[in-house]
Amino acid sequence: MSLNKKYLKSRPVSKVTFRVPAEVGVDVAEAFLVGEFNAWDPTATRMQKLKSGEFKIILDLEVGREYQYRYLLDGEVWTNDEAADRYVPAGLPGTENSVVVV
Repeated sequence: MSLNKKYLKSRPVSKVTFRVPAEVGVDVAEAFLVGEFNAWDPTATRMQKLKSGEFKIILDLEVGREYQYRYLLDGEVWTNDEAADRYVPAGLPGTENSVVVV
């Protein structure tokens, strides 16, 4: 997993690229990015699968905020981002959410 942030000079927004690497995504048919930015809707933000097997999506996120998120693979497997800025308890025992700070 990886995060890349590109801050815009013209607006208080960061273009954040979320990636699920090929070694994780190669046997996965679909991946969704689920989090506070889409009201935790598990089908709202489908990631694009690249030829390499990697999944990728770019979101415009408001600067000065933190967003909790997770990846949902094939509608069944929830996974965190190893490159997250930090992690917070998700409200279920032993489960955490990834956090991106922009």
